[in-house]
Amino acid sequence: IKYTNSQTIVVNRINECDQRKNTKGLNNYLINVSNIADHTIFISDWLKKLFINSGFEDRKNSVIRNGANNEFFNFNNKKLSANKIKIVTHHWGRDINKGFNIYQKIDNLLQDESFKQKFEFTFIGNLPKDLNLKNTKIISPLYGRKLGEELRKHHIYITGSIFEPAGMHHIEGGMSGLPILYINSGGVTEYCKNYGLEYSFDNLSIKLEEIVENYDIYVERLKKYEFTGERMNENYLSLFENLLVSKKDILKNRKSFKKN
Repeated sequence: IKYTNSQTIVVNRINECDQRKNTKGLNNYLINVSNIADHTIFISDWLKKLFINSGFEDRKNSVIRNGANNEFFNFNNKKLSANKIKIVTHHWGRDINKGFNIYQKIDNLLQDESFKQKFEFTFIGNLPKDLNLKNTKIISPLYGRKLGEELRKHHIYITGSIFEPAGMHHIEGGMSGLPILYINSGGVTEYCKNYGLEYSFDNLSIKLEEIVENYDIYVERLKKYEFTGERMNENYLSLFENLLVSKKDILKNRKSFKKN
């Protein structure tokens, strides 16, 4: 027996896309789900625009950005140490779009003695089986409190991720007080643009020097980092409360739909 409740408000949250996973059909599937939802949530403006261009009808929707738990990811003040500047990133998945070409480049740069005297690089998480980072410190996947503790041992966060709808890794780095180096791709830019520097594969070395030179400026901005878990929760709660206030109108104005 299939039970239904026609009085339930349906909200669909979209946080993924074909472009990220190199798949086909996911965007259309999620658009079809939104056709029977009363409200759709996207996790970045970039993702919303992508879905509109893919056929999503611009009905009732919101953009609510991700945030991390400040009990685990936080900082007081960060200063560059007199020793080496520590760069870090972390990824659970091994997908090529995570930016492993960038992490390989840093590993290659560390073969140069002058670069090695100034920087060191740590990767936390899972690497592709065919990737061998000889000059990088590798740490098995961490999460929660232990991840936050490890991130705070470093100075600069880097993400090479592309076509990312939003992500959490750079948020956790930013909330841990680490100025962020990021590629202008996907929703990542919306989360990072005021808290670090955009870079490309070709100008990575230049941007590393630039972020070091202006380090204190970015750390000061990170004290007011806006994409926290607390703010995210407030935004969801506000949306749900507003939907409940408008429930009668939402149910009254629902459009009939064909089964997909």
